[in-house]
Amino acid sequence: MVDFARIDQAGKPSRISANIVNGGLAMTAENIEDIWQSASEQLRGMLNEDVYDRWIAGIVPVRLEKNTLVLGVSNDVFCEWLSANYRELIADTVRESCGQGYKIDFEGGHEFTPIAVKSPSGTARNNGGGRRSKRSKGSNASREGEDTSAPTHAQVRNKEQSYFNRHFTFDTFVIADNNRFAYAAASAVAKTPGKAYNPLFIHGATTLGKTHLLQAVAQDALGRRRKSRIEYLTSEDFTNQFIEALQYQSLPKFRQRMRGVDILLIDDVQFFTGKEQLQEEFFHTFNTLFNNHRQIIMTSDRPPHEIGGLEKRLVSRFEWGLTTEIMAPNIETRMAILKKKQEEHSIKLDDPVLFFIADRIRSNIRRLEGALIQLVSYASLANEKITQERATTLLRPLLEEEGSSSLTVEEIQRAVAEHYDIRLTDMSSKRRPQNIAFPRQVAMYLARHLTHDSLPRIADSFNRNHATILHAVSTIEKKMSEDQEISNTVNKLERRLKVR
Repeated sequence: MVDFARIDQAGKPSRISANIVNGGLAMTAENIEDIWQSASEQLRGMLNEDVYDRWIAGIVPVRLEKNTLVLGVSNDVFCEWLSANYRELIADTVRESCGQGYKIDFEGGHEFTPIAVKSPSGTARNNGGGRRSKRSKGSNASREGEDTSAPTHAQVRNKEQSYFNRHFTFDTFVIADNNRFAYAAASAVAKTPGKAYNPLFIHGATTLGKTHLLQAVAQDALGRRRKSRIEYLTSEDFTNQFIEALQYQSLPKFRQRMRGVDILLIDDVQFFTGKEQLQEEFFHTFNTLFNNHRQIIMTSDRPPHEIGGLEKRLVSRFEWGLTTEIMAPNIETRMAILKKKQEEHSIKLDDPVLFFIADRIRSNIRRLEGALIQLVSYASLANEKITQERATTLLRPLLEEEGSSSLTVEEIQRAVAEHYDIRLTDMSSKRRPQNIAFPRQVAMYLARHLTHDSLPRIADSFNRNHATILHAVSTIEKKMSEDQEISNTVNKLERRLKVR
C-alpha cells in the first residue's frame, strides 16, 4: 500500500490509499470513484457526445465485491442495455485505468448527483463526473435537482413533416425489378392503411431504398389525410424515447402516443435485438395497433426469422402480414437512378459518362448519387464538360474504395489470422489472450474501414457487440499512431486485401 496526496472537490488536499498492481492503480473502496472518473473520461473521448451523455454520464460507482465492480444506474432498462452493449468496453477501459481487470455488473435504482466545480471565471459547471448516492426505493427514481414534470423528448414532438426528407416520395423512387413488389405494397398501404397489408415488413441491405419507401408512405398518407396521426421513428429513437419515459415517469403518455397513431413506421427493427424490456413494450404496442386495425410498417437489413435475439412471439407477429425484399439494383436500374437524380440538376452528363458511373459503382446507391453530385459540381464550378477520362480522374478515390466493397468480413478475418498465425475460429471466440485479442482488434479495424457492413453486422461476425468494435477501432488507431511497426503491418494488410 502507498499513500499519496490529492486535491478534493473543495480544493483541499486529502490522502487516499491504493495498491499498485502491474504499474497501475488497483481499485480499493477508498479510490473507486477516482478510478471510475478516469475511466469515464476515457469513454468520453472514445464515444460521440450523444452516446456518452445518454448511456455513460449517468453511471455511478457503487461498490467493489471481490473481483466485481458494481456500477449504479437509474433503472433496470439501463442495466439491460449497458450489459448487452457496453459491458466489455467499460471493463476494458477500467482495466486501462487501474491496471487490473474486473468483472462489471450493473445495478438499478441509483441516483446520479453531478459534481459542480468552479470554472476559472468563478461560475459553477458540471465536470461530467458524479458522486455515488443512496439507492432509491424504486428503479425509476428521478435525478437529484431535476424537474420530473418538465417536458421531455418523449412528450414533445415537432410536426411529423419535419422528420421527412422531402425527396423521399413515391414520385422520386426509381421502380425496377429489384424493388417493384416492395414499391407496390408500400403504395397500397399508403392508400388504405390498416387494410391492404398489415404489418408490412420490408428488408434488404443498407442504402437500397427502405427508408425512402417508409417516408414515402408517411408523406403520401399525410397528403391524403392531413389529420392522420403518424409516427416515424428509427429503432434507436423508439428505444431512447422509451427509456426517457421510464426515467421521467411518463410511460403512460409514451404509450398513449405510440398506441394512438394511425400509422407507425419503425426503421431498422433489427436493433431491438437483446433488449427484453423494450421488446415487451413493443409487443404490446404492436398488439394494440394491430387489433385496432392501425397500420404498422417496419424495415430491417434481414428478414424477421434471421434477426437473432428477437423473441419468437415478435418474429411471429412481424410475419403476420406481408414480408417483401428490396434487392441490389442491376446496371439498368443504377442507370435509371442516375438519370432520375440528374433531373434535379441544371447540368446534364452524357449517357456514356452516366453508364461509366453505373458500371463502376455497384455497392451503394448513396455512393452512386454522391459520384453524380461530385461530377456535376465540378462541371459547374470549372465550367468544363465532363468526359469519361475526366470522370475517372475525379472519382479515382471513390472508385478505389468501391474496389474493396465486395470484400467480406470473413476474408479479412482469414487474412489477419494467417498473418498472425492464429486459428480463424479465434476471431469469434471468447478467448482473450494478447496473442489473439490484438489480431482480432486488427481484423475489426480493417472490417470497419474496408467493408460497408453495418456495425451490428460486423459485431455479429466477431460474436461481439458494436461498442466492442468501436473500442477496437479506437485502440488500433491509437497504437498505429504510436508504433510505426504496427502501422506498417496494418497498412500492409490493408493494401493486400484491397488488391486481392
